[in-house]
Amino acid sequence: MITGAHTIMYATDAEAARGFLRDVLGLSHVDAGDGWLIFRSPPAELAVHPAEQPGRHELYLMCDDLEATIADLTGKGVEFTGGISDQGWGRLTTLRVPGAGEIGLYQPRHPTAYDLT
Repeated sequence: MITGAHTIMYATDAEAARGFLRDVLGLSHVDAGDGWLIFRSPPAELAVHPAEQPGRHELYLMCDDLEATIADLTGKGVEFTGGISDQGWGRLTTLRVPGAGEIGLYQPRHPTAYDLT
């Protein structure tokens, strides 16, 4: 039986990325040893999109109110790297994770699966 999913974010500066997830996003975590933090993910869902080449994966965080979340995170020093775009399925922006590149943040308009039992 599958009991969860483990997502890996690769970072050139793992300490900066971990600090961002811990201190800015406030994600709960455990220390797996020697400061190796594993974070509790928000409720999640998994989608499979068609592609010409396999092997590409993306990470998006979701929120209920994109403007309010942007304002809150901006106040915590988060750098947003894109404006808000309307994708039909939701409203999307991108933010920088120190040492780990960019991830998406969006307010979904599609039915969500993260709260299914």
